[in-house]
Amino acid sequence: MIESASKGAVLMVSKELINREARNAGLSPFLAGLIAGAGGGVCQTVVMGPCTYLVTARVTGASADLSMTQLVAKTFREKGLRGFYPGGSAIAFRQATNWASRQGFTEKIRDTMKKQLHGDPKAKLSGAEEAMSGILGGALSCWNHPFEVARIEMQARASAGESKMSMLQVFRMVVKEYGIAGLFKGVVPRIGLGIWQTLFMVNGAHIVREKLG
Repeated sequence: MIESASKGAVLMVSKELINREARNAGLSPFLAGLIAGAGGGVCQTVVMGPCTYLVTARVTGASADLSMTQLVAKTFREKGLRGFYPGGSAIAFRQATNWASRQGFTEKIRDTMKKQLHGDPKAKLSGAEEAMSGILGGALSCWNHPFEVARIEMQARASAGESKMSMLQVFRMVVKEYGIAGLFKGVVPRIGLGIWQTLFMVNGAHIVREKLG
Protein backbone atom coordinates (compact mmCIF):
# COMPACT_ATOMS: atom_id res chain seq x y z
CA MET A 1 0.00 0.00 0.00
CA ILE A 2 2.83 2.40 0.85
CA GLU A 3 4.57 1.74 -2.46
CA SER A 4 1.38 1.98 -4.51
CA ALA A 5 0.25 5.24 -2.91
CA SER A 6 3.62 6.95 -3.01
CA LYS A 7 4.70 5.88 -6.49
CA GLY A 8 1.27 6.73 -7.88
CA ALA A 9 1.34 10.21 -6.38
CA VAL A 10 4.88 10.87 -7.59
CA LEU A 11 4.07 9.63 -11.09
CA MET A 12 0.81 11.53 -11.53
CA VAL A 13 2.22 14.87 -10.41
CA SER A 14 5.53 14.66 -12.28
CA LYS A 15 4.18 13.03 -15.45
CA GLU A 16 1.25 15.36 -15.91
CA LEU A 17 3.37 18.44 -15.20
CA ILE A 18 6.02 17.42 -17.74
CA ASN A 19 3.35 16.45 -20.28
CA ARG A 20 1.59 19.79 -19.94
CA GLU A 21 4.79 21.77 -20.42
CA ALA A 22 5.86 19.61 -23.37
CA ARG A 23 2.50 20.11 -25.09
CA ASN A 24 2.68 23.86 -24.40
CA ALA A 25 6.11 23.83 -26.06
CA GLY A 26 4.50 22.51 -29.24
CA LEU A 27 5.48 18.84 -29.09
CA SER A 28 3.15 16.20 -30.52
CA PRO A 29 1.10 14.06 -28.11
CA PHE A 30 3.41 11.11 -28.87
CA LEU A 31 6.69 12.92 -28.16
CA ALA A 32 5.25 14.74 -25.16
CA GLY A 33 4.01 11.40 -23.84
CA LEU A 34 7.41 9.76 -24.25
CA ILE A 35 9.20 12.57 -22.42
CA ALA A 36 6.58 12.89 -19.69
CA GLY A 37 6.40 9.16 -19.12
CA ALA A 38 10.18 8.78 -18.93
CA GLY A 39 10.50 11.72 -16.54
CA GLY A 40 7.70 10.50 -14.30
CA GLY A 41 9.12 6.98 -14.31
CA VAL A 42 12.55 8.14 -13.20
CA CYS A 43 10.97 10.21 -10.42
CA GLN A 44 9.21 7.05 -9.20
CA THR A 45 12.56 5.37 -8.62
CA VAL A 46 13.06 7.47 -5.47
CA VAL A 47 10.27 5.59 -3.67
CA MET A 48 10.24 2.36 -5.68
CA GLY A 49 13.90 1.52 -5.05
CA PRO A 50 13.51 0.91 -1.30
CA CYS A 51 10.03 -0.62 -1.61
CA THR A 52 10.93 -3.17 -4.28
CA TYR A 53 14.18 -4.04 -2.50
CA LEU A 54 12.42 -4.72 0.80
CA VAL A 55 9.75 -6.87 -0.85
CA THR A 56 12.33 -8.83 -2.86
CA ALA A 57 14.49 -9.33 0.24
CA ARG A 58 11.50 -10.65 2.21
CA VAL A 59 10.55 -13.29 -0.37
CA THR A 60 14.07 -14.39 -1.34
CA GLY A 61 17.29 -15.20 0.47
CA ALA A 62 18.30 -14.95 4.11
CA SER A 63 16.05 -11.99 5.00
CA ALA A 64 12.81 -13.93 4.65
CA ASP A 65 12.51 -14.51 8.42
CA LEU A 66 12.82 -10.82 9.34
CA SER A 67 9.90 -8.47 9.84
CA MET A 68 9.76 -5.42 7.59
CA THR A 69 10.82 -3.16 10.47
CA GLN A 70 13.75 -5.43 11.30
CA LEU A 71 14.79 -5.56 7.65
CA VAL A 72 14.73 -1.76 7.34
CA ALA A 73 16.83 -1.39 10.50
CA LYS A 74 19.28 -4.10 9.42
CA THR A 75 19.74 -2.64 5.94
CA PHE A 76 20.28 0.90 7.21
CA ARG A 77 22.66 -0.25 9.94
CA GLU A 78 24.82 -2.31 7.59
CA LYS A 79 24.70 -0.31 4.36
CA GLY A 80 23.17 3.08 5.06
CA LEU A 81 20.73 4.78 2.71
CA ARG A 82 22.48 3.37 -0.37
CA GLY A 83 21.62 -0.12 0.83
CA PHE A 84 18.00 0.44 -0.17
CA TYR A 85 18.90 1.02 -3.82
CA PRO A 86 20.58 -2.13 -5.21
CA GLY A 87 19.51 -2.56 -8.81
CA GLY A 88 18.73 1.15 -8.97
CA SER A 89 19.87 1.39 -12.58
CA ALA A 90 17.55 -1.44 -13.62
CA ILE A 91 14.64 0.16 -11.75
CA ALA A 92 15.30 3.54 -13.37
CA PHE A 93 15.53 2.02 -16.85
CA ARG A 94 12.43 -0.08 -16.23
CA GLN A 95 10.32 2.79 -14.91
CA ALA A 96 11.52 5.29 -17.53
CA THR A 97 10.80 2.89 -20.39
CA ASN A 98 7.62 1.66 -18.67
CA TRP A 99 5.93 5.01 -18.56
CA ALA A 100 7.52 6.45 -21.69
CA SER A 101 6.01 3.48 -23.52
CA ARG A 102 2.67 3.46 -21.72
CA GLN A 103 2.15 7.19 -22.09
CA GLY A 104 3.76 7.52 -25.53
CA PHE A 105 2.16 4.48 -27.18
CA THR A 106 -1.25 5.26 -25.70
CA GLU A 107 -1.10 8.90 -26.82
CA LYS A 108 -0.09 7.80 -30.32
CA ILE A 109 -2.94 5.29 -30.47
CA ARG A 110 -5.42 7.89 -29.13
CA ASP A 111 -4.23 10.43 -31.70
CA THR A 112 -4.54 7.88 -34.52
CA MET A 113 -8.03 6.86 -33.37
CA LYS A 114 -9.18 10.47 -33.35
CA LYS A 115 -7.96 11.03 -36.90
CA GLN A 116 -9.00 7.67 -38.38
CA LEU A 117 -12.32 7.16 -36.61
CA HIS A 118 -13.51 10.75 -36.23
CA GLY A 119 -11.51 12.74 -38.79
CA ASP A 120 -10.59 15.31 -36.15
CA PRO A 121 -7.39 15.29 -34.04
CA LYS A 122 -9.30 17.15 -31.31
CA ALA A 123 -12.26 14.74 -31.22
CA LYS A 124 -13.35 13.17 -27.93
CA LEU A 125 -12.98 9.40 -27.78
CA SER A 126 -15.76 7.20 -26.47
CA GLY A 127 -15.26 5.16 -23.32
CA ALA A 128 -14.66 2.00 -25.35
CA GLU A 129 -12.12 3.78 -27.56
CA GLU A 130 -10.28 5.15 -24.53
CA ALA A 131 -10.18 1.66 -23.04
CA MET A 132 -8.88 0.11 -26.26
CA SER A 133 -6.07 2.66 -26.55
CA GLY A 134 -5.03 1.90 -22.96
CA ILE A 135 -5.17 -1.86 -23.48
CA LEU A 136 -2.97 -1.66 -26.57
CA GLY A 137 -0.59 0.87 -25.04
CA GLY A 138 -0.25 -1.11 -21.82
CA ALA A 139 0.39 -4.40 -23.61
CA LEU A 140 2.96 -2.93 -26.01
CA SER A 141 4.83 -1.31 -23.12
CA CYS A 142 5.95 -4.71 -21.81
CA TRP A 143 8.72 -4.94 -24.42
CA ASN A 144 11.03 -3.79 -21.59
CA HIS A 145 10.44 -6.83 -19.36
CA PRO A 146 14.18 -7.75 -19.34
CA PHE A 147 14.77 -4.72 -17.07
CA GLU A 148 12.35 -6.23 -14.55
CA VAL A 149 14.17 -9.57 -14.68
CA ALA A 150 17.46 -7.74 -14.08
CA ARG A 151 15.96 -5.75 -11.20
CA ILE A 152 14.79 -8.88 -9.39
CA GLU A 153 18.12 -10.65 -9.84
CA MET A 154 20.19 -7.65 -8.69
CA GLN A 155 18.06 -7.08 -5.59
CA ALA A 156 17.96 -10.78 -4.72
CA ARG A 157 21.75 -10.97 -4.92
CA ALA A 158 22.09 -7.89 -2.71
CA SER A 159 19.73 -9.38 -0.13
CA ALA A 160 21.68 -12.65 -0.10
CA GLY A 161 25.01 -10.82 0.30
CA GLU A 162 26.29 -12.06 -3.05
CA SER A 163 28.68 -10.11 -5.27
CA LYS A 164 27.23 -7.22 -7.23
CA MET A 165 26.52 -7.57 -10.93
CA SER A 166 25.84 -4.82 -13.44
CA MET A 167 22.64 -4.87 -15.44
CA LEU A 168 24.49 -6.04 -18.57
CA GLN A 169 26.19 -8.81 -16.60
CA VAL A 170 22.79 -10.00 -15.39
CA PHE A 171 21.47 -10.00 -18.95
CA ARG A 172 24.39 -12.12 -20.13
CA MET A 173 24.00 -14.53 -17.21
CA VAL A 174 20.27 -15.01 -17.80
CA VAL A 175 20.70 -15.55 -21.55
CA LYS A 176 23.52 -18.03 -20.94
CA GLU A 177 21.46 -20.08 -18.47
CA TYR A 178 17.95 -19.79 -19.91
CA GLY A 179 18.27 -18.35 -23.40
CA ILE A 180 16.51 -15.21 -24.65
CA ALA A 181 13.22 -16.55 -23.26
CA GLY A 182 14.67 -16.14 -19.76
CA LEU A 183 14.57 -12.37 -20.17
CA PHE A 184 10.79 -12.56 -20.60
CA LYS A 185 9.95 -14.98 -17.79
CA GLY A 186 6.75 -13.82 -16.10
CA VAL A 187 5.83 -11.39 -18.87
CA VAL A 188 2.19 -12.55 -19.18
CA PRO A 189 1.00 -11.36 -15.73
CA ARG A 190 3.03 -8.19 -16.25
CA ILE A 191 1.06 -7.49 -19.44
CA GLY A 192 -2.10 -7.57 -17.34
CA LEU A 193 -0.51 -5.22 -14.81
CA GLY A 194 0.67 -2.90 -17.59
CA ILE A 195 -2.83 -2.70 -19.08
CA TRP A 196 -4.42 -1.94 -15.70
CA GLN A 197 -1.89 0.73 -14.78
CA THR A 198 -2.13 2.37 -18.21
CA LEU A 199 -5.91 2.49 -18.09
CA PHE A 200 -5.81 4.04 -14.63
CA MET A 201 -2.79 6.38 -14.85
CA VAL A 202 -2.91 7.43 -18.51
CA ASN A 203 -6.49 7.14 -19.77
CA GLY A 204 -7.86 7.89 -16.32
CA ALA A 205 -5.85 11.10 -16.19
CA HIS A 206 -7.37 12.18 -19.52
CA ILE A 207 -10.88 11.49 -18.28
CA VAL A 208 -10.30 13.42 -15.03
CA ARG A 209 -8.85 16.41 -16.92
CA GLU A 210 -11.83 16.46 -19.28
CA LYS A 211 -14.28 16.32 -16.38
CA LEU A 212 -12.48 19.15 -14.61
CA GLY A 213 -12.35 21.20 -17.80
